Amino acid sequence: MKTVLTIAGSDCSGGAGIQADIKTITMHYCYAMSVITALTAQNTTGVYGIEQTSDDFIANQLDCVFTDIFPDSVKIGMVYGNNSAKVIADKLRFYNAKNIVTDPVMVSTSGSRLISDNGLEMLKKHLLPISTLITPNVPEAEILSGIKIGSVSDMQKSASIIAEKFGCSVLCKGGHLENCSDDLLYHNGKFYTYPSVKIDNPNTHGTGCTLSSAIASNLALGYDIPRATELAKKYVTNAISQKLDLGNGRGPLMHNYILNEIRKADEI
Repeated sequence: MKTVLTIAGSDCSGGAGIQADIKTITMHYCYAMSVITALTAQNTTGVYGIEQTSDDFIANQLDCVFTDIFPDSVKIGMVYGNNSAKVIADKLRFYNAKNIVTDPVMVSTSGSRLISDNGLEMLKKHLLPISTLITPNVPEAEILSGIKIGSVSDMQKSASIIAEKFGCSVLCKGGHLENCSDDLLYHNGKFYTYPSVKIDNPNTHGTGCTLSSAIASNLALGYDIPRATELAKKYVTNAISQKLDLGNGRGPLMHNYILNEIRKADEI
């Protein structure tokens, strides 16, 4: 069985962060491991508190994982502490980790800030340069590239700037664009476009976490970046299209929709 490590924050309501990652990795028939960078008190309506994991304890968790069950890929999400990005990057370099997918989480779906200014600088300086692929949404790509994005051509320019700056492949997620919501991958000097079907469902809590952990799972399974991204997009689209409706705000995806399809088939 292929193994995937997620390094992220905990979402007690189960829709995003570590919990969404573990569900996604498991549904891709990979073995999930986790390093928790922060505890959050949150639900579908917002984030109501954050407790940072100490850098020493983050390092301790990483040592425990890499010295026992070495991951075939690594997904990185919320890195909350000012120095956590450097601690994580140092350990990943030390263990020569591979297939690193970084989702540069800056703001939650509900609008809460999830990284400090200093933490963002550490992310850019230490983690992004060792990443295989990063998956920013439009606002995050604007911050990382320094340009305003209002069209697909702007996404192309931004992705190429980010790739040049950090030396990694870039998946720019277009959900924040007004005219379309296609995602754009820049990989090895080539652009790949992934059309996004507009689904009438406001429940999208944890979509970014789910997509990045699905890509990491597919990389662990041996797919290249373009194909891993294509398959991950299909998984996320199907999980949203189930229209699971939980909570009073932006609800979670149905990560286990495949099991529901099997259950229905058994009943038939």
